[in-house]
Amino acid sequence: MITRDEAVELLEENIQSVNMRNHSYASEAVLRALARRLGKSEEEWGIAGLLHDIDSELVQADPYQHGPYAATLLEGKITPEMLDAIVMHNEMATGKERFTEFQYALAAGETITGLITATALVYPDKKVASVKVKSITKRMKEKAFAASVRREVILECEKIGLSIDEFAEISLNAMQEIGEQIGL
Repeated sequence: MITRDEAVELLEENIQSVNMRNHSYASEAVLRALARRLGKSEEEWGIAGLLHDIDSELVQADPYQHGPYAATLLEGKITPEMLDAIVMHNEMATGKERFTEFQYALAAGETITGLITATALVYPDKKVASVKVKSITKRMKEKAFAASVRREVILECEKIGLSIDEFAEISLNAMQEIGEQIGL
């Protein structure tokens, strides 16, 4: 399995957008925190979070290629479980439904980063440090807020045994720890 440094290098070779890189770092932080909470491999889950969108610019975010194309870039570099979770974070490309804890965690974890980011951006200071868990759970119910964020995917956190409140807290804390790095 590749090291985190090698994963960062791969990310930076394939993703030019600063926002997409920041999303990848936020996803890594959330997945590492989830791994700690659930007793899983922090390195595996973190690197999967970091690399889950590695193909997004190469396939121009085509929902029918995004995920499977990443597999071609990452085959042999990461574990089969990581590869599977990365491919399955976008069910549309596979025509299958997620069913493993790792798949649910990656899909929910990378999706909630968008809701947390959008929530931070409505604060006057635009900082994730100002965001409260209650704000995230309130925004979950506001379908017009960050309308592209799929709430049903975030709610897959329940399939890994976490309530939305606990999941939001874990995710927010993880993003707050790297707020400066991700420009929030």
